[in-house]
Amino acid sequence: MTARRRRRRHLTVQEHVQGVLDAHIPTLARTITLIESSRPQDRDKAQQVLGTLLPHTGNAHRVGITGVPGVGKSTFIEALGEDLTQNGHRVAVLAIDPSSVRTGGSILGDKTRMNRLSQNPNAFIRPSPTSGTLGGVARRTREAMLLCEAAGFDVILIETVGVGQSETVVAGMTDFFLVLMLAGAGDELQGIKRGLMELADMLVINKADGDNAAAAQRAATTYRSALRHLHPKNTPWLPPVLTASALHNLNIDAVWQEITTHHTQSTANGTLDTRRSDQNLHWMWSLIHDTLQDRIRQNPLIPQLETQVRQRTLTASAAARLALGDLTSLRE
Repeated sequence: MTARRRRRRHLTVQEHVQGVLDAHIPTLARTITLIESSRPQDRDKAQQVLGTLLPHTGNAHRVGITGVPGVGKSTFIEALGEDLTQNGHRVAVLAIDPSSVRTGGSILGDKTRMNRLSQNPNAFIRPSPTSGTLGGVARRTREAMLLCEAAGFDVILIETVGVGQSETVVAGMTDFFLVLMLAGAGDELQGIKRGLMELADMLVINKADGDNAAAAQRAATTYRSALRHLHPKNTPWLPPVLTASALHNLNIDAVWQEITTHHTQSTANGTLDTRRSDQNLHWMWSLIHDTLQDRIRQNPLIPQLETQVRQRTLTASAAARLALGDLTSLRE
């Protein structure tokens, strides 16, 4: 009973802060759970913890990784993570999972998909359920990233589910956005997804081994040609296109070398600071939007508005104005 009470005891703000700074993984996990909570008292506490830890953040490489299902994201991240830890880095993986419709929890089980990395003492894997957030991106991923930085992880890898709009959101919270591709998947024959190509800081053709190696090289040539047309000649960074095999650990070190080159270059020319400042401002407005939406949804008159819109006795635009303004006119 004593042990159960000890596990359930709520940590103080200072205990959360000190545990994160000490890189105590159980406390880090509990603190991420705290910031993911929707309870008002937990949100207030979480903001106190984040505010105290903020001076200890910002010193990591923030890398977003995406790709269509089947491209080998988890295998690639595990190979990259193991390579990095062997070279003295501490790696945190924030893997954004689709949420279970029934429970709201993660359903892909990232720790089982990255079994070796999950057992690495210099790595931390945190699957985060999307909980229905637009684009499949966990709402508190940015804050979890800050906590991991405060805990001393110098590389943060954020994996998206690869469902479309999540790529834009993850690209908006990272320093480097890596897109994994497959050879022969038809993308290169469809003019290539322009929006995704414009977001990418690098393309990697994965599974470039065995009989697929030649096809991967041909795909890489096609993508390089497309990127030259998408990016102006005076751009400070032309996204490179590499081939790799995560399964056989081929060219993984070259991928990281490109990431560090980009980081060095963007730090020197000031684009890293600009990128992060713009991201922070966008984050602020995103939180304002989410907070206002949450507060409006809690208003007891919202169901009445929804009913009137469904019954076509009130237009959607009129309902929106009422929801944002004075709702007292709808009272009986």
